[in-house]
Parts: sequence; structure tokens; C-alpha cells
Amino acid sequence: MPANPINVTAFIDRHRISPFQMMIVVLCFLIVAIDGFDTAAIGFIAPAIRAEWSLTPAHLAPLFGAGLAGLMAGAFLFGPLADKFGRKTILIFSVLFFGVASLASAWSMDLWHLVALRFLTGLGLGGAMPNAITLTSEYCPDSRRSFLVTTMFCGFTLGSALGGLASAGLIEAFGWRSVLVVGGVMPVVLGVILIRALPESVRYLVMAGKSPERVAASLQRIAPHEDLRGATFNVAMKPSTTSPVRHLFKPELLRGTLLFWVTFFMSLLVIYLLSSWLPTLLRTNGLTLRNAAIVTAMFQVGGTLGAIVLGWLMDRFNPHYVLATAYVLAGVCVAAVGPLASSPVLASVAVFWAGFCVSGGQVGANALSAEFYPTDCRATGVSWANGVGRMGSVVGSVGGASMLAMGWSMPALFAAIGVPAVLAGFTMLTLGRIRHRQAALAVEAAA
Repeated sequence: MPANPINVTAFIDRHRISPFQMMIVVLCFLIVAIDGFDTAAIGFIAPAIRAEWSLTPAHLAPLFGAGLAGLMAGAFLFGPLADKFGRKTILIFSVLFFGVASLASAWSMDLWHLVALRFLTGLGLGGAMPNAITLTSEYCPDSRRSFLVTTMFCGFTLGSALGGLASAGLIEAFGWRSVLVVGGVMPVVLGVILIRALPESVRYLVMAGKSPERVAASLQRIAPHEDLRGATFNVAMKPSTTSPVRHLFKPELLRGTLLFWVTFFMSLLVIYLLSSWLPTLLRTNGLTLRNAAIVTAMFQVGGTLGAIVLGWLMDRFNPHYVLATAYVLAGVCVAAVGPLASSPVLASVAVFWAGFCVSGGQVGANALSAEFYPTDCRATGVSWANGVGRMGSVVGSVGGASMLAMGWSMPALFAAIGVPAVLAGFTMLTLGRIRHRQAALAVEAAA
């Protein structure tokens, strides 16, 4: 008979990655890939919508804004619900919800009907991504958590890229509505698969006092050779009696929560500003449309590779300092784009490394936030950080127009865009120092 009790966190940490855990990573990869497809879909189909309904560019602004508002609201709403009702339950609900909303969007009769449905689609998307991060994190051993979470999250950029390739053919053959149909069918089919294949987080099950048999069944799939008969399980912490949102502001978490919020806000501001306005900025500096598109694509390529490399580094070195370095370098690389903007080759190099550092850093920050928060408020912590970050994405999406209107030179403009990335680096550095001091005090108190 096994010794009682078994700490599920330590159990996962001391065993090698199993096929069962890799299945969870793959399923969450597919979730965020479809999330990426649906999030990017509106940008791909916007020109066709504008032509069919005779819209002006100003008419499209609410359409883009509705999706971002839904993403923000979904992050704030579904995080606390996942901490109360379970990661699997809310994750599957979110996936099915945005799938059905996307399908319904395909039959929109006018702009405002589509705007409302894009908000609802964004609501589901906003709940799916943070909970996929949380569930993946809670099934990964500490020694490989950052790498596996960041690799899983690369599904988002892959889904966005594949969405662009698929949309071109679908729109030409079947019209813009077909993109929304595909973007709706995929999550509905995946949601049905998830109902049977995706397990609930064992950490959540223990914290919520759910069936020990379900915990034992999942742990047995991680380590089939272990004898878990008669075992009891714990996560080395007492269940919280307060709401998950209030827990974020407890003294031991407050400074970390605020620093993560600033980091996410600044990081996503830079990412969305560059993603939205980089082609236009490059075109105004004389690059052809083709060259501007190629240079902009390097931002996503760099972000994907950066997520994997930074995740690997975070598992081997202090993750706070890895991210702090990445964000500061991102600011330098973004600033370098301005003086190099007239050269497609040199601009591509600068944009690649900017994406590597800032987009890769944002994925790493997601992984770190999942590690920072305890089980009873982890989904809320990750989701609310993403929700605050979405505010930054709105600022970035609309800020480019204001910056262009100021008539700044390219070097001055890109130097200004790089400042928030540097600020994100300093917040990560500060958080690292705070946590180092807290760990040192804990060791002294235990001595």
C-alpha cells in the first residue's frame, strides 16, 4: 500500500513526462490553434465584408473592437469560473461557445448583427486561451513546465498563420462567410472530442475536494507502475475560503499581481501596435506592399521561435531575469526598426528579433503567471492578467493612428514604440527580485 498522503504536485514533478501528459499538451495546442484561427479570421475577411456591404474603413472599427472587447470580457469572466467549477468544464464550454458564435456569425445579415456575434465569439475565445495555459501548466513537471507551456502556446501563432492561408482560398471559392463556418465547425468538433479525452486538473480536483478516484485515475496514467490504492491526496495548501479574485490581492500576491498586469499591458500594447500598423508604417517609408508583408511576417516567425527558446531558457535559469532581458532587448530591436525601415533585409532582421523577444516574452509571461499563482486562484490570475493585457492591445491597435498623425520621423516613432517593452522588462526584473527576497526570508524562517 502506498504511503499516505500523496502530494499531487510533487508526484507530477518527480515523474517523467508521460504520453498522457503529452496528449494534454497536444489537445491544448489544438485549442489555442483554433483560437488563433478565429481571432485572426476577422482581419482576413474584412476586405470582402467591406466590399459586399459597401462599408467605409470607419465602419470596420467597431467590428475589430468588438472582438477585442469580447476577448477582454471573456478573460475576466471565465477565469474565476474555472477556479470554481473546474478548468475542463469552463475550457470545453468556452470552446463550444466560440464555435457556435462563429457559426452564427456566418449568417449575419448586417454589420451590427456581425459586431454583436463577434463580441460573443471573442467572449469564448477570451475564456479558452488562459484556461488552456492553466490546465497545461498544472499537468507539467516543474523542470519542463515553461518549455511545454510555451511550445503549446505556439499553436496560436500557427493557427493565425494557417488561417491566413486558408482564408485566401476559402474566400475566393466560397465567399467570406465560409471562413466563419470553418472557424465554427473546428471548435465544435474539437469540443466534442475534449469531453471524452481531456482530463480535469488533478490539482483542482484535490483543492475542490472532488472524488479521489478521479485523481488516482489521472495520476495512474502518468505513472502506471505506481500503486495508488487507498492513497489520499493533497496539494500542500489549504483551500481558500475567499473568492479567487480577492485572493489575487492578498499581501503575498498583491505586488506580483500588479507587476504581471503592467507587464501584460505593456507587452500586448507593443505586439498589437506592431501587428496592426507595421505594414502601414513600412509602406509610408517607401517599401513595396510585398516587401512590407514579408517584413511583417518575420514578426510572427520570430515570436514562434522566441516562445520555444525562451521557454527552454526559463526552465534552466531564473525565468524572471530571462524575460526581463528579452523585453529590454525587444525595446532595442523595435527602436532599431526605424533607422533600418528603408532596407527590407535589415528591417526583416530587426523585426524578427523584435518578435522573438516581445512575442516570445509574452508567451513566457503567460507560463510564468501560471507558475506564480497557487492552485485555488491560478485560472483567475492567468485570465485577469490576460484581461488587463487586452486593454493594452486596444491601446496599441488604436495608438498607431495617433502616432502617425503626429508626423514623427521613423526613428522617433519606433523608439517610442520600444519604450513599453523596456518597461515590461523592468517589471519582470522587479518581480524577480521580490520573489528572491521572499524565498530567502522563507529559508531563514524555516532554519
